[in-house]
Amino acid sequence: MTHPVVFLLDVDNTLLDNDRIIADLMRHLEREVGSQRQQRYWEIFEQLRSELGYADYLGALQRYRIEYPRDPHLLTVSSFLVNYPFANRLFPNSLDVIDRCNQWGVTVILSDGDVVFQPRKVERSGLSDAVNKNVLIYVHKELELDDVEQRYPAEHYVLVDDKLRILTAVKQVWGKRVTTVFPRQGHYAHDPTILAQYPPPDITIERIGDLLSYDLPTLLAASRDH
Repeated sequence: MTHPVVFLLDVDNTLLDNDRIIADLMRHLEREVGSQRQQRYWEIFEQLRSELGYADYLGALQRYRIEYPRDPHLLTVSSFLVNYPFANRLFPNSLDVIDRCNQWGVTVILSDGDVVFQPRKVERSGLSDAVNKNVLIYVHKELELDDVEQRYPAEHYVLVDDKLRILTAVKQVWGKRVTTVFPRQGHYAHDPTILAQYPPPDITIERIGDLLSYDLPTLLAASRDH
């Protein structure tokens, strides 16, 4: 069955304030393992992200453990990550936007990430239930559009993502079949180097809740070839 419209919504810094989650993790690490080891964790994290292409907080913790196998605070950091109250970090009106999208078509979470922490984040935040369990998590989602189309065939897609790189890559493949929406939330969305590197999306909003001021015909008509 081909749907008239499918909404593809990113998670981190689109529906969920991931920058605040990272800030909370940094404070927790500082308190539990100290400044020097906290810095080492983030060095390992960035090294792993460059290898994998996505953020792997638990994987970085595993590597950290290899270097500090007797650190008694390790389990508290793991518990902090796994049991974090993600629902408290949803951006205002995120669930209202999903409700509106559900009225117009099929809504799908489209995210990158690991196979443990990212699905748990989506579940514990309430996002999985909000989109009726329509959740796709890839290593590089912009390379999996054929799979997205197979699972959720649509005449038109609306992609909401805080990364211009993703919006541009998807627009190059789908052209006018997709409306790209850029919420200027999170550190990527305000990096002047990144902003200068990619063409403008179809729609730019300051916060996810601003989508509530759009109607469906306006969203569909905004799509254009770049």
